Amino acid sequence: MKGVILAGGMATRLRPLTAVTNKHLLPIYDKPMIYYALLAMAEAGIKEVIITSSPDHAEHFKNLLKEGEEFGLSLSYAIQDQPGGISQAILLAEEFVRGDKFVVLLGDNIFNHSLKNAVERFETMEDGAFVFAKSMPTESGQYGVIEIDSEGRVLSIEEKPEHPKSDLAHTGIYMYDKRAFEFIKHLSPSARGELEVTDLNNIYAKEGSLHCEIMEGWWVDAGTSFDELLRANIRVAIERGKLNTKMIDDM
Repeated sequence: MKGVILAGGMATRLRPLTAVTNKHLLPIYDKPMIYYALLAMAEAGIKEVIITSSPDHAEHFKNLLKEGEEFGLSLSYAIQDQPGGISQAILLAEEFVRGDKFVVLLGDNIFNHSLKNAVERFETMEDGAFVFAKSMPTESGQYGVIEIDSEGRVLSIEEKPEHPKSDLAHTGIYMYDKRAFEFIKHLSPSARGELEVTDLNNIYAKEGSLHCEIMEGWWVDAGTSFDELLRANIRVAIERGKLNTKMIDDM
């Protein structure tokens, strides 16, 4: 299997921090944000990874990560000229994937759930796709929401619904078979002019081949706000044993 890390976007919600750099290069405790996606790929047994980014920041990633030796990975790079949605960014990896199955991570997802078992399970399946969910307070309207059946098959995905059908937040972690690229080519842009990943996932859901793994541990969408960025830093610091709740209370 191949790996795809999406590290583009304007990150306007994190200005002025992102005025001169990509949000995926901001620090999460003692490492740049992008490191956590690379480490998750390596831990899952993925060896070849492509990183998609904007023209302004592609060289920053290359200068930092080079060819991936530090992570035991072979890295490639692709440029997304204009923000056109997650599905459009995935399409940039078609030549790199070359008919293989692949894992997609949004580079601002920080988590301590191992992807290894899901990757191994997906490799044994003939076709289909996987999404990953985390039990969260979805009534806040902050997350997309996944509805599943008793066997973990996805019934529906709704973007930030007013009346969520479950407490399963849709994370930025996906696995697809080779058909994903053809599906994307037939998508129509949404009202905001983008090719939406939810539309791609719903194609698999409608044919009954979209599966969901519920994540254990913690997960943070670190690129959505200053609060979430701070929460990711605190979570990682606690994980490393460098911070405890008493220290937080004393601040």
